[in-house]
Amino acid sequence: MTSFARLERARLADLLLEAGPDAPTLCAGWTTRDLAAHLVIRERRPDAGLGIIAPPLAGHGEHVRKQKAAQPYEKVVAEVRRPPWWSPLSNPLTHELVNHGEFFVHHEDVRRGGASWEPRDLDDDERRALWRLARFGSRLALRKLHIPVVVRSPGLGEVTIGAGPSPAVLEAEPGEFVLFFFGRQRATRVAIEASPEIEERLRTARFGR
Repeated sequence: MTSFARLERARLADLLLEAGPDAPTLCAGWTTRDLAAHLVIRERRPDAGLGIIAPPLAGHGEHVRKQKAAQPYEKVVAEVRRPPWWSPLSNPLTHELVNHGEFFVHHEDVRRGGASWEPRDLDDDERRALWRLARFGSRLALRKLHIPVVVRSPGLGEVTIGAGPSPAVLEAEPGEFVLFFFGRQRATRVAIEASPEIEERLRTARFGR
């Protein structure tokens, strides 16, 4: 079975080196150097990584991340490429489950950080793997909006969240949905069939991080 998390990790590391340390990303205020440091701290410093999900610890996490970002860029990217075996996020038991979506999204954060980009042409196996992530992510993200929504990816299926008349219909490739439900709505190609008000709610909702 292909490890798409490992594949996306390698792709991202290659792109980080190609882009250099000062390229823009979709993460507000972060360059490629900042993003690379975030990924290293997430895996190698559990004490600082908790700041991502626990606001009271965010200051400590940001301090540690900035210290990492100040190190030579090539060294930081090398740590992104080669995760520690002992990390709760990158050991053989958790790596695929925890990291496929994470590295796919951050790869696209770099790819789409500039003015010009096109969606990648992914093979069928990776599209199916991303569709599984999108189905799960759509349920988590959309339930808090309390509006009926159909999420549809041609050739792969659809999922309905909520109940009610005239649901909004979202249609896209699965990778676009993963990005959408990670909070990158404005940098995705997702078609929305809904009233202007509902469409605006979907495109501006605070999904993911």
